[in-house]
Amino acid sequence: MPPLPSRLLAALALAFALQALPAQSPMALNDCINYAFNNHPDIKMAELQIRDADWQIKENTASGLPQIAAGLNYQYFLKVPALPAEALGFSAPPGTRIAFQLRSSLSGNIQYNQLLFSNSYLVALRASRYYKEYVQLQMQTTRQTVRNRVIDAYLPVLLLSENLKLLDKNVANLEKLLSDTRAINKAGFAEQLDVDRLELSLATLRGERDNLARQQSIVTDALKFAMGYPVGNALLVSDQIDPLLAAYADADLASPVNFNARPEYTQLLKGRDLSAVQVDLYAKPWMPTVAGFVQAQGSYQGNDKLFWIPASVAGISVGLPIWDGGTSKAKLQRAKISAEQVDIQRGMLENAISLEVEAARKQYLNATERVANQQKNLGLAQRIYAATETKYKAGIGSSFELVTAEQQVTAAQQNLLQAQYDLLTARVAVKKALGQP
Repeated sequence: MPPLPSRLLAALALAFALQALPAQSPMALNDCINYAFNNHPDIKMAELQIRDADWQIKENTASGLPQIAAGLNYQYFLKVPALPAEALGFSAPPGTRIAFQLRSSLSGNIQYNQLLFSNSYLVALRASRYYKEYVQLQMQTTRQTVRNRVIDAYLPVLLLSENLKLLDKNVANLEKLLSDTRAINKAGFAEQLDVDRLELSLATLRGERDNLARQQSIVTDALKFAMGYPVGNALLVSDQIDPLLAAYADADLASPVNFNARPEYTQLLKGRDLSAVQVDLYAKPWMPTVAGFVQAQGSYQGNDKLFWIPASVAGISVGLPIWDGGTSKAKLQRAKISAEQVDIQRGMLENAISLEVEAARKQYLNATERVANQQKNLGLAQRIYAATETKYKAGIGSSFELVTAEQQVTAAQQNLLQAQYDLLTARVAVKKALGQP
């Protein structure tokens, strides 16, 4: 049997590889959000910050725990320092020199240090715990930000998907009408002008459909980026606007704003606590630092014969700042200014959240009214189309009227879909503004 051509082998290998790939399952909105929570780089960076905060607490705690160190030293004098005996007032033969150091020395020591009291150490422990709480709140803020980005990127994909389904349905209906009109034209009961008008309308609708398909590809890539999803991989959405509208139907339009429901607000408050810790640190520069130590050492020293010389010492050291040139005062004032800045930011954030909630609620009411109006318009357009189609099939209506009625139905359907999308985004905006999932 002759060998298979290389191109055929490559084609077969590609076919088997494609069959081995798992089919891409459509993803609902919650699926996309959960994927982002597990894979988005911002989430991973926030997780690393929490781990770093844990180790920072351990590092600060360890600085106040017992510190044990050991050392070993050996030295050998190639030339021992010495002075003539007569220079020191000793009576000795001429040329005699008196050494001040033994030639060999081997020493070792072990030291135990313990911090007994330090206000800076106590403040650092408190600050590190606050910092961990701060980065944990930052994780909540990051998760909320990622969630909102995914929602904002998912809804346009959903809108275009629904629009494409709508256009596909209208294209199929128009294709059937064109086929029927061609048959009537061949039978001599319709003009060629009627066929041409329907062909033009169908071509326009197909062109619009192709344009939407390209737009869908662009917004789908934006959704992948918001999720941290590989851009080269396929992604399909499975939700529909009506079920999502029902899922977000409980938008709160009356309750007062709870600022603590917004993680960025609670994170700002924790930042205020960190500023207060700095104020406490620099407000007590006179606090002493007390430490204790115990050290044991021994050495072998000598020239031709080594002698063991042991020693040990224990003590306490107290450091008491007296005057630092005004450095502590400057740091204290800067810490107070930082705390005041956080207070100003708090007021600004409260105003911004209140404004966001108010605007989202008004947007929700406006969108609800638009949906009701577009539903009425669609019903009217469908009735006009049904009456026009009946007249056309009875031979008492023109194709121009039919095409115009069909275009009005398509426009009304798209307007209703856009209004429903606006209502959905408004409901989502209310929940986001209130800090609700």
